[in-house]
Order: sequence, then structure tokens, then C-alpha cells
Amino acid sequence: MAEIKRDPNATPLLLTDYKPVSKLVTKVTTVTRPRFPVIDAHNHLSLPGFGDWDKRPVAELLDILDRADVRVYVDLDGGWGEDILETHLDHFKNAAPERFRVFGGVDWTKWEELGDRFPEWAADRLRKQAARGAEGLKIWKQFGLLVRDHQGNLVSVDDPRLDPIWATAGELKLPVLIHIADPVAFFDPVDNRNERWEELHDHVDWQFPSPPFPSFLTVVNGLARLVERHPQTTFIGAHVGCYAENLEWVGNLLDRCPNFYVDISERIGELGRQPYSARRFFLKYADRILFGTDRPPDDFIYPVYYRFLETDDEYFDYGIEEVPRQGRWRIYGIYLPDDVLEKVYYRNAERVILGKTE
Repeated sequence: MAEIKRDPNATPLLLTDYKPVSKLVTKVTTVTRPRFPVIDAHNHLSLPGFGDWDKRPVAELLDILDRADVRVYVDLDGGWGEDILETHLDHFKNAAPERFRVFGGVDWTKWEELGDRFPEWAADRLRKQAARGAEGLKIWKQFGLLVRDHQGNLVSVDDPRLDPIWATAGELKLPVLIHIADPVAFFDPVDNRNERWEELHDHVDWQFPSPPFPSFLTVVNGLARLVERHPQTTFIGAHVGCYAENLEWVGNLLDRCPNFYVDISERIGELGRQPYSARRFFLKYADRILFGTDRPPDDFIYPVYYRFLETDDEYFDYGIEEVPRQGRWRIYGIYLPDDVLEKVYYRNAERVILGKTE
């Protein structure tokens, strides 16, 4: 056989131009409606890029949710001041009380002004938000990475000064949906070994190199200590406990802390590329996992989540982009049994967020 030599004058192919087309012939299952009703336990309604639903008719949003059989939608955007909470309660909750749950939040910018009084002020503010109708507390990813106290010191996730906030949430029986850190690759050097190179170049503000930021393990281990220290408070770890790349670590925290739950929002890209481990994780922790998308509600995103959870389809796209936003890979379905699907889709969120008992 004649030797084929590479043309030394060939133009190198840029990574941005490389869009391979798979030649695999695999089963394609279309799942437009889930096997059970759904509670979307992690989503937004006023963040940029999420559809500006606070400025649109609620009926339009309900049409999308009805087509996907999403019975309850958890809006995490109510925490940026009482006026915003009131706006969301008025616009969404009053229009369809059984369809929406609105979470409050912590205004970290007040720490500089209030000094040592800040933790108690934040706890009291949470009480006032609950009295106005907030049904949970959302902690955003600035916590542990950017939040500083009145002396300019970076605040650790398990800072004991903040215990009044978590204790108050437990007392009020408000679940704390907490997002700290981000994908592990966001903390790594953005070089030729980083699996999210394209994503991080598109979103430079998502890079958290250490230093100057704390390491990824410093942040997530702080979360673990926080959850362990407040067993009377229910914590929901966003995005598979903030560590979807290491299900063993998340499972160990679930084993130690019965007050800890996780949602799967915006992480089927991670779960679907480790389908064997993911399926075992779902089967073992079926009572501790909540459905969520953290994506603008539309007629694409819900079916792809349902396909991941319900089918054994192989190697399919989890996004609509030519190059998936979270990495250059495809995912596999984990074909969960009905008893697990029912819990993940809505039973767990009914108990943890809606407060329903058997």
C-alpha cells in the first residue's frame, strides 16, 4: 500500500471551524411530554437571556409549561431587593398561585454599610421576605468567590458569622437553594488542556483561576462543612451539589447529611457523559434529587431533559449549538425506572419545596 503523506503546505484547521458530523446510526426517541408531571425546581424569569418573562404575559409562559407538563415553576429571581420580590409575586404568583414559587435572597452589598450587624440584618430581612410570600432562599455563586465583609476580606462559604441566616431559614422551614463554585474547569488554567476552553473564551468573566480566587475544593468543602453544621436547615445543592464531575463526592455528602438535596439543573451535559455512574447515582439517591433546568423555558429544553432521564438513546446533542456550550461531547440517556422518575420529576420537590407530606 502506498504511503500517504501529510501535505506540509496544508492550512491548519482552526478549532472554531472544526464541527465533525457523527456517522453513528443510533436510536432517536422523541419525548415531548414526561412520564409524570414535572416541578422545575431551579429556574429564572428575569435574568438576562431567560426571556424577560417579567415583561410578558404570564399566559404565554403557561402555554409553554403546559406543553411540557411542568406543573410548578420555581423562580429564583426574587431576592434582589423587596421591590423585585414584590414585582415577581404580583406578576407571576398572583396570576397563577399554584404554578409558581418565588425565592428570596441576600443582599451582600449591605455588609460594607452595616458591618458586624449585617448577619442579623440579613436574617431579619429573610423573615420579612417570607412574610411577603417568599418560599425559599437562593444563594448565588458570588458567595465564596466575590462576597467580602466590611473589612474587605473574602467571606468563606462556612463563615460562622453567617449562622443566623441559615438558622433562620431552618426555623422558617425555607429551603436554601445554594449555588457556589462552578464547573471545575472554570478554576483551571485556560490552556490547551481545559475541556471548556471555548466556553471560557466566550465568557471571560466565568474564569476563576486560583490565585486570586480560592481553589474549587476550598469552596465546595466549605459548602460541605456549612451543611453539616446546620442539620435543621434544608439545603439544595444547585447543579448536582455544585460538583457534577465527581458524583462520589456528592454522594458522600448526601450520605452524611440527610438535610442535603441536589438539583440537576444545567448539568445533563456532565451527567450524560458518565451514564453508568449517573444512573447508579439516581437509583441510590432517588429520594434526594430534584428536577430543574436553569434554562429559558421553551419547546426544546424540556424534551432533551426528558430524553436524558427516560430513554437509553446514545450519543445525542444536549444543546442546540453547533458546538455544545458546555463542552465538545454528546450524552447518553440513563433510562430511569418509573418509581425513580416520579420522585425526581416531582415527588421530591413536592416534599422539599412545596412542603407537602405523604
